Amino acid sequence: MLMGEFHHNIDEKNRLVIPSKFRCELGEKFIVTRGLDKCLFVYSLTEWNRIVEKLKTLPFTQRDARNFTRFFLSGAATCEFDRSGRICITSPLIEYADIIKECVIIGANDRLEIWSKELWDKFLNDNEDQLSDIAENLFTTGDFNA
Repeated sequence: MLMGEFHHNIDEKNRLVIPSKFRCELGEKFIVTRGLDKCLFVYSLTEWNRIVEKLKTLPFTQRDARNFTRFFLSGAATCEFDRSGRICITSPLIEYADIIKECVIIGANDRLEIWSKELWDKFLNDNEDQLSDIAENLFTTGDFNA
């Protein structure tokens, strides 16, 4: 499970240090792609392959399926770490996530998320008051009760 929050700066060559805690779990090669909420998703190859298999089952005749598949797969890039534990993020992904310098890297269970610090702070501020209600709705329905 990937979890935790780390703050790093992206350099002028679009390189970002990934904390060593996460490097082992991602493996030598992994995928970075557009995520939801204007962040980037980072998946190990194992997790990526699971998602791709699910995407293959979506009916291409449905507009939502086509649109999401285009969005998700067109930005995907295979990455690996350099000797300093950095990854190089493509310019389109940098632009999508509005990353200028400061980044927040969070573990989100099966993936990492890379956020611009500004968007991460906005996300926290916008959702802080609602998290209790969200948790109540998510954890009191279905089979899971916290």
